[in-house]
Amino acid sequence: MYLEVFMVLFFFFLIVFMIGQWKKDNSIVDIAWGSGFLISAWYTFIRNPYSGLKGLIITICITIWGARLTLHIAKRNIGKQEDYRYVDMRKRWGDRFLLIKSFLHVYLVQMIIQYIVTLPVIYGNTTNQQPYWFNFFGLLLWGVGFFFEAYGDYQLKVFKMNPGNQGKLMVQGLWSLTRHPNYFGDSTMWFGIFLIAITDFKGLWIIVSPCLMTFFLVFVSGVRLLEKKYEGRADFEAYKNRTSAFIPWFPKKL
Repeated sequence: MYLEVFMVLFFFFLIVFMIGQWKKDNSIVDIAWGSGFLISAWYTFIRNPYSGLKGLIITICITIWGARLTLHIAKRNIGKQEDYRYVDMRKRWGDRFLLIKSFLHVYLVQMIIQYIVTLPVIYGNTTNQQPYWFNFFGLLLWGVGFFFEAYGDYQLKVFKMNPGNQGKLMVQGLWSLTRHPNYFGDSTMWFGIFLIAITDFKGLWIIVSPCLMTFFLVFVSGVRLLEKKYEGRADFEAYKNRTSAFIPWFPKKL
């Protein structure tokens, strides 16, 4: 089943790559990111008729998260120019190696990362075990993470819709507890999926999934990039000094 999912994701990202080259917009991979998890979850759930209640819980959680994320990014990106990160890549690579490097560095890398992050989904949908008590704690943890990601995104959307907030930083609501509530929520959800999927100590190896996701969110594609973007701004430095970077906590009194 693990090899099957790898091949399914490979062909999915290959199709997304071809669409991205046709549209000359590699940021389409951001929209496809959540959909890839949906495909993996439903593929493993349908392929294993004995997934049971645990498999159903995992698949529903991934469906809710993946569908929301896909729609959120699609609404944000469709009709706009290619994301600045991919524009910078085009400039660095040039026309000669654009296709090869785009596929290898953008699509294939994200496919491999997604496959590793998907491991608890494959594991949970194929172990044919009924849930234990700690699996339901994982569901609770997933719910906390989903709240932080979804409501954090909603608060930011409402904030940006107000013309009076143009150029300002969002520092209210969940954003007063952590500078990145959506990324914290994403990480927490995957630790929740890990706890839902695991059955015994033999399955501890799938913790690589939430650890990898958290590593990329904090040190590679999420927190690091955004913090660098706002670095040096007086309002951001003040916000940075009083607000937790990732894990929610009460603001410091300065």
